[in-house]
Amino acid sequence: MKKAIFSPTYISLVKWLKEARLSHGMSMRDLADKLDEPHTFVQKIESMERRLDIFEYVEVCRALGLNPKKGIDLLNS
Repeated sequence: MKKAIFSPTYISLVKWLKEARLSHGMSMRDLADKLDEPHTFVQKIESMERRLDIFEYVEVCRALGLNPKKGIDLLNS
């Protein structure tokens, strides 16, 4: 099994989250502040240096006003 962080489906999930962040006019720092994390947390996720666990994924979705199920559906398509 390939590491999830390098799979095309995981990459598309991260792109989906990044596009949502940008469409809300949020910087990485803005999102990190909402998550109570350093800005490098978001930077490492978006640059594929760090993988989100499920809890973090749900928290990022909430901070962006996204339904986490939509991202899961993206993984299944």
